[in-house]
Amino acid sequence: MKPLISSTNDTVISNLNSLLRGEISAVETYNQGIAHLSAEPVADLIANRDCHSKRVAVLTSAVAQHGGKPDATSGLWGSLTKLVEKGAALISAKTVIAALEEGEDRGLAQYREPGDLDPTSIQLIHTTLLPRQLETHERMRTRKLSAG
Repeated sequence: MKPLISSTNDTVISNLNSLLRGEISAVETYNQGIAHLSAEPVADLIANRDCHSKRVAVLTSAVAQHGGKPDATSGLWGSLTKLVEKGAALISAKTVIAALEEGEDRGLAQYREPGDLDPTSIQLIHTTLLPRQLETHERMRTRKLSAG
């Protein structure tokens, strides 16, 4: 990830909102996973959901500080998640965990290549958002491996 001096504020806002939509989608997906796995231990899922919720707040603030309007919905991914939810009764716990881990993979990739950002936003990613994403990713990777 390299700082681009030519980043316009609109581009920065757009890229921050893209990260924000990903975090909103993560919260929605974890809520569904927690509900689906109610008969199993879900402390790690709750921890990840709460961590993603905190990132929603951080990114909402960052977008607003740049003079933008923070997105309030997850967009297309959220719509896709809602479609999958309709068939959730047929999905195994192992499949739910695998899907959550795959979502963590996407989030990690998004934070590693967030697009054009200003130096303040890049610092926010490096010092706060990416380290937390690595934590949530590792929790789901560990859960997936322990599920066999």
